[in-house]
Amino acid sequence: MTLVLTRADLETVLTVEDCLDALREGFRTARDVPVAGQRARTDLPFPGTATALMPGLLPGVEAYTVKVNAKFPGARPALRGVICLHSGRDGELLALLDSATVTAWRTGLAAALGTHALAGPGGTLGVVGAGAQAELVVRGLAALRGTGAPVVHDTDGERAARFAARHGGRVVGSAPEVAAAADVVLLATWSRRPLLRRADTRPGQHVTSLGADEPGKQELAADLLETATLVVDDRELAAHMGALAAAGLPAGAADAELGEVLRGEHPGRRSADERTVYAPVGLPWQDLALAWLAYRRADRDGAGQRVDLLAEGPVDRSRRTSTP
Repeated sequence: MTLVLTRADLETVLTVEDCLDALREGFRTARDVPVAGQRARTDLPFPGTATALMPGLLPGVEAYTVKVNAKFPGARPALRGVICLHSGRDGELLALLDSATVTAWRTGLAAALGTHALAGPGGTLGVVGAGAQAELVVRGLAALRGTGAPVVHDTDGERAARFAARHGGRVVGSAPEVAAAADVVLLATWSRRPLLRRADTRPGQHVTSLGADEPGKQELAADLLETATLVVDDRELAAHMGALAAAGLPAGAADAELGEVLRGEHPGRRSADERTVYAPVGLPWQDLALAWLAYRRADRDGAGQRVDLLAEGPVDRSRRTSTP
């Protein structure tokens, strides 16, 4: 039997604190898995792309994930898909999970970990791109260090206003205006051109960029990445399709990976006046970290719905449709 977990199910069984713990442990230990995760994507003859991440693996977890996402920027939600959680013993499909929810949680909360590890103490938070991922970053930072009233910008003015109202913040008219007002800046957009350059930032400021997760997407200019202390989640992947690739920079331009910072192998921020940047792409093991946590909690609590995908039954041909 396969456990199906919808968005509502996932939001019932997941907590910010537990997910932060699972992701923090993953950053510390994922390098010990001998099989490297892979990320594949393709353009479509429609206004979107398809992306697959596999296998999600972590030490001590006898299961793996395969994620398939559709990304359509004009849709709401813009990301739709499914995460398949398989047994590592025999390949049984243990669970099907709503990918949009898991992706928002793991991306946002991993970004909160990176931001907390690199940003200076306190300070005003700025948000560029007021979507689901930004919401989870704010929730994660609230658990890690507390946050004040944010400064918010989004190309959708109504969405920016709603985000600011939820968090007691205010709306401004551009990404540079956010950077001028904030000490910690989060970007989570679909931008295909730099929204911030070095001149838009100041010494001591931290920037987290979530938007450069596939070729062609770019939020930060090369001069900012080159002069800041730059941390990524995976050097080679960032240089292949992430922030480094978008700026035409090699893997060696990254000062560290977040796992190295969280393991104490790199100091991260070394002085109060240095600029720091965290620019992740997103890794398959992060899907497993949260999918495994959700599966075990749902199994314990009786959440979700169990279905037998191998059950035989009559085919209702009256429901078939044809394409002209």
